[in-house]
Amino acid sequence: MNRIILSLLFLLPSSAFSADLTDVDHIVDRAIKAAFYAGEDGRAVTRMTIVDKQGRKQLRQFTILRHDVEDGGKQKFLVYFTRPSDVKKTMFLVHKHPGKTDDRWLYLPELDLVKRIAAGDDRTSFVGSNFFYEDVSGRDSSADTHELIQTSDTFYVVKNTPKDPSSVEFSQYTVWIDKDTFIPMKTEYKDEDGTLYRRVETMEVKEISGFNTATKMKVSNLRNNSYTLNEMRFIKYNLGIPESIFAERSLRSPPIKWLKNR
Repeated sequence: MNRIILSLLFLLPSSAFSADLTDVDHIVDRAIKAAFYAGEDGRAVTRMTIVDKQGRKQLRQFTILRHDVEDGGKQKFLVYFTRPSDVKKTMFLVHKHPGKTDDRWLYLPELDLVKRIAAGDDRTSFVGSNFFYEDVSGRDSSADTHELIQTSDTFYVVKNTPKDPSSVEFSQYTVWIDKDTFIPMKTEYKDEDGTLYRRVETMEVKEISGFNTATKMKVSNLRNNSYTLNEMRFIKYNLGIPESIFAERSLRSPPIKWLKNR
């Protein structure tokens, strides 16, 4: 009988043996690290499908590079578009400063123009998709207050309220965080009237080089039923990507060596 009980225990998920966390700031911190800080750096090729309210599709493809300056702190991102031809060689650079305003630049090759993205534009459309500029590198957790509103067998459910409501278009957003992986699986945004209008979903998670990784994500505009699907492929971590390439000069002279899938 004891052997049978022991065998059954091994079949239970690991969360069955661990005490639930109650410190909401710790939960949020772990979720951010799981979503944005896997390894010391990373590269992925992303296929973006934009579907408008009439069901018409646009396709984009880009490579994203990441370098962590500090574990759980400052980061740098570089995004290089390869398809279609009208956005090819468009580049996006982010210097992330938790607790402060991030620096963001967009390079438009047809104009040979480097455009600084103002802080007020962080929550506007990223290259015509349902993703926002802010979604690329993540929202600063210190910009919101957090409340753990539910703990289920599978999720920590966290309600987040902006400290400066005038700086954003939402009144609150709720995140469902997987208790085992700490990957945010769903985020729902409400406007000032309390109406749900935007949803971000993690559609697929895979373990890559020992890191749980969101490989498919969907952002939906619930007001007009448009959505954008991002599928990440050729994901690699700990490549030794140098911090020096995450500079404004790389917008006009892309670091091809690091952008190539190898």
